[in-house]
Amino acid sequence: MELPLIPSLLDDVTVDIVARVPRSQYPTLSLVSKSFRNLIASPKLYKRRSQLGISQHRLYAVLRNRKTGEFSFYILHRKLNGYNRLVPVRSLPFMSSRGSCVSVGSKVYVFNDLSVLIFDCTSHTVQRAPDIPQRMSYKEVNVIGKKVYVIGDAFSHYVEETAWETVWQKAVTVFDTETQSWEPKPRLVKEDMAVGIGPFWSDSVVMDGKIYLKTRKKDCSSVYVPEERNWELMDEVLNSKEWEGACVIDDVLYYHDRSRKVLRAYDPKQGCWSVVNGLEEFLAVETARSRWSRTVNYGPNKLALFFPKKQYGEKMICCAEVALERRQGGEIWGKVQWCHIVIGGELFDMVKFVAVTV
Repeated sequence: MELPLIPSLLDDVTVDIVARVPRSQYPTLSLVSKSFRNLIASPKLYKRRSQLGISQHRLYAVLRNRKTGEFSFYILHRKLNGYNRLVPVRSLPFMSSRGSCVSVGSKVYVFNDLSVLIFDCTSHTVQRAPDIPQRMSYKEVNVIGKKVYVIGDAFSHYVEETAWETVWQKAVTVFDTETQSWEPKPRLVKEDMAVGIGPFWSDSVVMDGKIYLKTRKKDCSSVYVPEERNWELMDEVLNSKEWEGACVIDDVLYYHDRSRKVLRAYDPKQGCWSVVNGLEEFLAVETARSRWSRTVNYGPNKLALFFPKKQYGEKMICCAEVALERRQGGEIWGKVQWCHIVIGGELFDMVKFVAVTV
């Protein structure tokens, strides 16, 4: 007979109490006892959180270890001293050097060369999904609704006179996370589209149900419209900035312009760029020598900004949480909630960030 989690309370009452505790405190709660550790890993707890309308955004990072070459998962975790740190998730396997990952709800989908892994972020357990139907290089992976769109280079076969020819061509392969299955046939890029083969894409985002693919060659930046299975050239205004490490919040694209030390925003409804106000001094001081930066959607009206910094002669990786507010007249203002050194930067390269809802 199992002992109650708390002797003086029914287990259902304890579950209700724990469901209301911030998710960031669960690692500490799991140290109380084996019973609490099992509760923290149980679907029952997260089902109850969902019923209560309680959810939080947790941020995961993929870091490359320069010594070993391994691509490992880390989670942004608030320590007892109040500071946020990136700590390794040792129960999750390494990601392929050619892999990519996206989040759907409380799960992270990892697309390697052919294999697909699903990380359940409520329990940090892993399961396999059906392999990618065909090998693809230089993959960009994005989510619209419950479907994952994997865009990359794939072999295409066609008949020329009497012989089979094999060529590389951009293709879109779609994975349905509800049915856990792939679409039967890949969607190929139209021959008249100026989409180059190879690692030309510098970033990709989803806005208003469309996938925007930015390239280092401006004339090749393109937009994929899944509903119409159609490709378009990117709008000139959006394509005019060298945005990279961008994120989208409420269908507005944000990125850190390192050369100008500002956070820029692009609203597709207005069709123009603007600068997020209120961050000028912070960005000028903190990111003065940053050679790279990444923004991540970190919940409603919030983003996380990652950037490198030197402190006491050592390389560090910092993270700042920025609250966003659209004021009267349409101006967007930002306010830094906190900025912490999250990990030493000597040994690691930042590869990817994903935020999940748990």
